Amino acid sequence: MANHVVLETNIPGVPVRRGKVRDVYDLGDSILLVSTDRISAFDWILPNGIPDKGKVLTQLSVFWFSQVPGPNHILTTDVDQMPFPAGTDLEQFRHRTYHVKKTRVVPIECVVRAYLAGSGWKEYQKSQTVCGVAIPPGLVESSKLPEPIFTPSTKAEEGHDENISFAKMVELVGERVATELRDHSIATFEAGAKRAIESGIIIADTKFEWGMLEDGSIILIDEVMTPDSSRFWPADQYQPGRSQPSYDKQFVRDWLELTSGWDKNSPPPELPAEIIAKTREKYVEAYERITSKKFDF
Repeated sequence: MANHVVLETNIPGVPVRRGKVRDVYDLGDSILLVSTDRISAFDWILPNGIPDKGKVLTQLSVFWFSQVPGPNHILTTDVDQMPFPAGTDLEQFRHRTYHVKKTRVVPIECVVRAYLAGSGWKEYQKSQTVCGVAIPPGLVESSKLPEPIFTPSTKAEEGHDENISFAKMVELVGERVATELRDHSIATFEAGAKRAIESGIIIADTKFEWGMLEDGSIILIDEVMTPDSSRFWPADQYQPGRSQPSYDKQFVRDWLELTSGWDKNSPPPELPAEIIAKTREKYVEAYERITSKKFDF
């Protein structure tokens, strides 16, 4: 099970758009969203995949879609019930695909932060703000914020997303949509964070994507609180004042930055087997701890 890597899927004759991780098939009035085992770092897709990574992303998202409040885009997660053309090899899609409603994607990454980490910590040290939001003085790296903050960014097709103010978001999508996205994102985060801490995992921050239906209603789409879209920290090792161990691709980032000699400008190198195995282990552990289920897909 852990040796097979799906880097790309194929449905003959169906239009597909390939992102860094997902293959998105347009069925006309609906979409097949497939999480491959591709992994990206520093805005590059790496030559190796992480076995079962796509299954973890999909199955953990499916879990969260059932746990958090509000409507979402899922139609079915059962591959045998999806409208594949006759003759399609379904095995490449099993456990890593959902059939979803087609929406007009709101072009904003809806980021919620509850702890001072990453780019937020770097900004705080300079200006005592995070994405322009004023934060109380005296905090250290990984400090818990007084309350979760909403820090939207633009969605970049290539390269980095760009942080924007809430006022700028209102300019882009209108006050009603901006307010609804902010409130929905914080409520969804708080529901997820409460569930995760019961499993011994701190969700330090995460990002959500939202889509708009024809009637103007907004629903949760894409992936939800996965190791790709979130910082997960083990609660029993949490210690403010330093960076935290995490359940994500940090093994990959560390090897690329500290060991590989890669310049980040040329095509990235192959990942060592040990780094691939450790990364898979962390993704699977995150799934098992949060869902309290064995990963047996």
